[in-house]
Amino acid sequence: MLCLIGASMHLSYAAKSDIGLKRSCNEDWFCADADLGLFVVCDGMGGRNAGEVASSLAAQTIRAHIGGASGERERPGTLMGDGGFLAQTNRLADAVRRANEVLYREAQSRPGCAGMGTTVAAALIHDQILSLAHVGDSRIYLIRHGDLQPLTVDHSLVAEQVRQGLITEREAQSSSQRHIVTRALGIDASVDVEIGEVPLTSGDVLLLCSDGLTSRVGPKDIAAVLRGDGGLQAIADGLIDTANRAGGHDNITVVVAQVTHQRGAAVWRMLLSRLFNS
Repeated sequence: MLCLIGASMHLSYAAKSDIGLKRSCNEDWFCADADLGLFVVCDGMGGRNAGEVASSLAAQTIRAHIGGASGERERPGTLMGDGGFLAQTNRLADAVRRANEVLYREAQSRPGCAGMGTTVAAALIHDQILSLAHVGDSRIYLIRHGDLQPLTVDHSLVAEQVRQGLITEREAQSSSQRHIVTRALGIDASVDVEIGEVPLTSGDVLLLCSDGLTSRVGPKDIAAVLRGDGGLQAIADGLIDTANRAGGHDNITVVVAQVTHQRGAAVWRMLLSRLFNS
């Protein structure tokens, strides 16, 4: 998928979700909307089909909120605006908090959905700035000049144990407690959303993924796939295949997006081509 974001930013992406080799249903959900510059990965949890309900409802709520706010140039976050961040970042955080409210109400009132929740990793790209928001252990990475840089820190029990020096990163990958998250949407009436901003440069690649990838595939192997040839869809397919070869113990979802800057005549050629081919 290709899209022109702003006056000089070209955005392309690929996405894929896979049930894995051990699960009977896929409780992951993703949203990829290049026109909005919005990418979201959610990993649901709950009994019966409640995990799928939570992840899909969260992603759809976030997209609807960002889509409704996109025409309002300087709209702040209406629930908890932070003056230290751009309006677009506050909008994204606002959207995630709204998703939490929607899930919490549904979990309280809908039979079979009690206790449902979901992680979320969300990225919003506008004017060469990446805004990010996340809750739980779905992740966002930046790949710049071939280097894989984590932009999120897991809200999970094993991540906290690693930060405290109680276990190593390698031990965390095999821990029986690796799926226990310390924050999730829908569990409580309010949620602490971690947000951030990163300036983007031409050639930057973003990876959003559920823990079905990262719980079994290490950073070196992820980076090796991301450096491969064949385009973004081949990268997305390769990441799914790598996770399944590592056991496929969970649902796996990846979204890969790349930004490039179009300058001067190149921008006009693209715009004119779209005009006369529409």
